Amino acid sequence: MTALGVPRSTHGRRRPLRRPRHLRVLRRNRPTEDPRPDRSPRVVVLTARVGAGHDRAAYELAARLRARGAVVDVHDYLDALPRYGQVIIGDGYGFTVNRLPRFFDWLFYALEHRWDVRGIILTFLTFSERTVRRWTRDADVVVSTFPLSCQTLGRMRAAGRIGVPVISYLTDPAPHRMWLHPGVDTHLSVTSACAAAADAMYGVQVRPAGPLVGPAFSRAHTDADRAETRASLGLRDDETAVLISAGSLGLGDVPSLVSAALTNPASHVVVLCGRNTGLQAELDAMPRVTALGWRDDVPALMGACDVLLHNAGGLSVTEALVANLPAVTYCPIPGHGRANATVLADAGLAPWPTTPEALAEVLDGISRTSPLSPWPTDPDGDVAEIVLAAAGERAQVAAAS
Repeated sequence: MTALGVPRSTHGRRRPLRRPRHLRVLRRNRPTEDPRPDRSPRVVVLTARVGAGHDRAAYELAARLRARGAVVDVHDYLDALPRYGQVIIGDGYGFTVNRLPRFFDWLFYALEHRWDVRGIILTFLTFSERTVRRWTRDADVVVSTFPLSCQTLGRMRAAGRIGVPVISYLTDPAPHRMWLHPGVDTHLSVTSACAAAADAMYGVQVRPAGPLVGPAFSRAHTDADRAETRASLGLRDDETAVLISAGSLGLGDVPSLVSAALTNPASHVVVLCGRNTGLQAELDAMPRVTALGWRDDVPALMGACDVLLHNAGGLSVTEALVANLPAVTYCPIPGHGRANATVLADAGLAPWPTTPEALAEVLDGISRTSPLSPWPTDPDGDVAEIVLAAAGERAQVAAAS
């Protein structure tokens, strides 16, 4: 058991999340709106501007749904909260990870294990329900890509204040109690490892549905493309290009990641600093380091580099897995960063060396080989198809009632 309460392996079970008994009655007897077969299904997606991972997954899902003819509205869940809540959650995330890591670690643990702390947060989230109800009033299905909106939607669904299916899409490799709610109809995950961990730790069925990343990550890059991009970054052919992603906010002790990667004499480090201009300026002065700001050509960068070195385990790891770029965890951020690192390492998806010397050894032996399939090789449709199927089932129930 780690300090976070996340086991090093997923053999132990925690108390399962039990679906409220009254929920089954509500779902049988809840009045439904008239079906509207003359129009496309309407999907509402709730995300949050906490980093970029939740937003990118939400907008990729929206693009896939619209390509299939659905009408999609994407809302930022933070906009449903009071202004001070938006500041605390939105701006406070990056501040606490970088400036108050021990507090962030404690908060992550407390939300998992302390009912009193979790109760305070959940009570505060009730302030969002009026706006969320307005957003979802005419929806056929509602999807959440953010844990706090998952809690709100699950509670409203269980209480009958949302009469359509609710789906939660876990963007993190590691499950957490705030991602799961018994009122949610379907929990989806990116990887099979996350689904297995959720079952082992909570007794909750989570369906692995694959990644929500842009199609450019799965496109093969030619040798000419790779050579051109490497030249633009100042990379030599004999160098091991280590791509470091610290999210859109440049979170964590990124200089330590860079220094550890440079322990390998063959490494040249390419750092995605996001919108953290101070971090970019600090790292750009270091030898064998290319520090970049916000970039829209991440698929090309992944095609040009030899390994992804990350400290959070979110969207960047998913993109790397799709791009067939090996991923390595080092010096993960507190809270979900360490929890994600545990699940990824246990599943064999990303090794987690803990010293600069061990990292140098991993980088020295890295090669572009595919790990075990992180998601089902023959899934029952991607996330968009699962969402549309839920909308269709809802319409059939409404028509029969």
